[in-house]
Amino acid sequence: MLVAVIDYQSGNLASAARGLAVAAAQRGIKANVQITSDPDLVARADRIVLPGQGAFADCAKGLASVSGLEEAMFKRVAQGAPFFGICVGMQLMAERGLEHGVTPGFGWIKGEIAPMEVGNARLPHMGWNELRFIPGSHPLLAGLVPGDHAYFVHSYALKGGSVDQIIATTDYEGEVVAMVATGNMAGTQFHSEKSQQVGLQILGNFLTWEP
Repeated sequence: MLVAVIDYQSGNLASAARGLAVAAAQRGIKANVQITSDPDLVARADRIVLPGQGAFADCAKGLASVSGLEEAMFKRVAQGAPFFGICVGMQLMAERGLEHGVTPGFGWIKGEIAPMEVGNARLPHMGWNELRFIPGSHPLLAGLVPGDHAYFVHSYALKGGSVDQIIATTDYEGEVVAMVATGNMAGTQFHSEKSQQVGLQILGNFLTWEP
C-alpha cells in the first residue's frame, strides 16, 4: 500500500508519517508511507494524507504553488483513493476559509472555516478534549468510545457544516466540529498524529477503510 503524505511545506509532515507507519505496524499492514510533493507519486498513491498547520490562506497558497500537485491529488481522490486531512488539511476540504481574507477551499464539504467564538476562553483552543459521536456511525470511529480524548490546536473551525458530513464534535465553550467525512474523503480538526492511541486508532482505521 502506497500512502502519500502531501508535502507543501506546511509542517508536521514527519510526525504524520510516523503516526501512519506506527498505525500500519499495529495492524500488520504493509504500508509504504512517503512524504512527497511529486505529482506522479500522488497519482499512483493508494491513500492520500494532507497534514497542515498554520493559516488556511498560507496552506492553500503553498499547496497551489507546487506545480501539478493539487491537480494530481484532486484527480486521484476523484478516482476513489481514500483521503484524510489533518487540522488545516481538514479545513481545506471546506468551501472557503476566512483567515487572512477569503480563500477558496476544495469544496468537498459544506461550510466555511471561520474564527471560533469562545467567549472569555483562551485562543488558540489548545489541549486535550473529549470526542462526541454516535458509536458505530462511521468506520473511522471504530474501536473508539465517546469521551475519548484528542489533541487540538486551532483558532478557526468549521461553521455551517452539514450534519450528514460531521461525524464527531467536541466542546470548547460551544460545539466544535472535530471530524468530517463524505464519500472517500475524511478529516480531523485535531492532530490525530499527536493524539496518542486514540489518534493511532483513527489512522489505522483510515488505512483499512474501504469507502
